[in-house]
Amino acid sequence: MNNKFDALKDDDSGDHDQNEENSTQKDGEKEKAERDKSQGSSKRKVEQFWRFYSHMVRPGDLTGHSDFHLFKEGIKPMWEDDANKNGGKWIIRLRKGLASRCWENLILAMLGEQFMVGEEICGAVVSVRFQEDIISIWNKTASDQATTARIRDTLRRVLNLPPNTIMEYKTHTDSIKAWEEFHGLVNSSGR
Repeated sequence: MNNKFDALKDDDSGDHDQNEENSTQKDGEKEKAERDKSQGSSKRKVEQFWRFYSHMVRPGDLTGHSDFHLFKEGIKPMWEDDANKNGGKWIIRLRKGLASRCWENLILAMLGEQFMVGEEICGAVVSVRFQEDIISIWNKTASDQATTARIRDTLRRVLNLPPNTIMEYKTHTDSIKAWEEFHGLVNSSGR
């Protein structure tokens, strides 16, 4: 009888409502401990990342044509990567001056697991261009419409985007086809 629950296990008095209540309470405490552990882990990840990020140049401070990629370990920022090949990306075009804040909010949301889509997020890209900047978030499964919608909604929230902001979802398969057509590798009929 090391804890208060051991005494209840051996109780044959017929009063099992108390036992069930304590068991439910114990399960709730266990779930809370697991949730707290997960949140603590996410917080540590963000703190570790912040130590490095605080020394990096911000996207808005770059000139010319530049791309920053932040992908999970083992995933390359390429359409052909095994983690990406069946996926796609949400694309948001930003007016100049917004990229740094949006990029920071996006990567902190990724590290803090705010998207709540499990392992579905592969990475993110910010592309600095002359007249606009582009932010995209890549996911593994383009065919999972519920997950892509959840990513879109979370993206809209964490970036604090106005309701009229245009967001485009593009599958990596479509991106590959468009790239091949642009470079003359296939004609528009697919040959």
